[in-house]
Amino acid sequence: MNSTLYLTRNGLLEPLGQSQVMAYLRGLSDKHSITLITYEKPQDWKDVTAINRARADCNAHGIKWIPQRFVSYPKVIAPLFSMIRMLWLVRSEVIRGDIRLIHARSYIPAAVALIVSRITRVPFIFDMRALWPEELIIAGKLRRGSLIHRGIVAAERACLAKSAGVISLTNAAATYLKSVYPIELNNQRLVVIPTCADLDRFKPSPNKHDGPNVHGCIGTVLSGWFRTDLLSNWMNVVAVRDPNARFEIVTRDDALHVRKALDPMNNLAERLSIGSQLPKDMPEALHSHDLSVMFFFNGLSKLGSAPTRLAEVLGCGLPVVANEGVGDVAKIIRENNVGVIIEGENEEDIHMAFDTLQKLMQDTNLSSRCRATAKTIFSLESGTEAYHNIYTEILKSNDSSCVV
Repeated sequence: MNSTLYLTRNGLLEPLGQSQVMAYLRGLSDKHSITLITYEKPQDWKDVTAINRARADCNAHGIKWIPQRFVSYPKVIAPLFSMIRMLWLVRSEVIRGDIRLIHARSYIPAAVALIVSRITRVPFIFDMRALWPEELIIAGKLRRGSLIHRGIVAAERACLAKSAGVISLTNAAATYLKSVYPIELNNQRLVVIPTCADLDRFKPSPNKHDGPNVHGCIGTVLSGWFRTDLLSNWMNVVAVRDPNARFEIVTRDDALHVRKALDPMNNLAERLSIGSQLPKDMPEALHSHDLSVMFFFNGLSKLGSAPTRLAEVLGCGLPVVANEGVGDVAKIIRENNVGVIIEGENEEDIHMAFDTLQKLMQDTNLSSRCRATAKTIFSLESGTEAYHNIYTEILKSNDSSCVV
């Protein structure tokens, strides 16, 4: 089997690690020997049961898992030291493990892979995930034009040019990148693979949901690029228009901070519930919702975003309420008629979107259409096959270039 090192700063024990890392690796492990390096959050290290379960899962698929501790403080120094330690670890694994390809998920792993690739001549994939520099600026974590910003952009340019392949989550980001980096991406492998979902798990409930409409929202809302203000406005309008409606936020964010951001005056009281779920229980949590709401800061920073929650929600047959300018989200929702896009941000726009939603919810084919859209665009099988194809193409190309 071909030996591939998969490098990510996400944790295998967190929901995203399960849905967007391990879900693909299970399928890839049939044809590739995988070494997986992850960075686990402190709270997840305490869950011995989860660690043992994840290790057993990796062992069952022949995946060598090397978990590391995620350190976030001090804010500037910690990432630097983490990168240095990551560089040493990756280089050691490449040399010791006969690694033939590095799959680097996001920017810091890609920068490390770039350096290791220059030393060892092992090719790497730059799996961008999103336009990270722009996301940091929008979240207020980075100042445009600062020394750190210029360094990240320089690393982005180098990784785009020197990687053996680039993976983008959205067509919108791919188009943007080609306009900004025409030389670096000339003749480069640039593949669009959206965030997929295991549709064998995320599927419509066999039981019809009765009772008041539940407006759900899953995933982090305190990331810095989620529009808590717009979500709050949506809930306030819906609460008046539909006095029986309820709201549920399923997130690992601190519940008190989430409530403070969304309902500071406690106007919704018991109509709003906030809590977390284990990754394995997320499909069941979605089955208690009638629709899902997701609002993100839009513009350049979100062109590369493909929210995992979109694939999971549509897979469960639920429509989506979202805003403009987030990757391919609005295009997918409009073209497939699987939700509502808020055209603006004022109260009148929200009322109009609610009216449109009410009509859409009467469509008896809505759930099946949502499911069909998920299967067409976000199938885990098609995503895994796309990764396998780019792995195979790079490995064959590298073998050919090594022939004298």
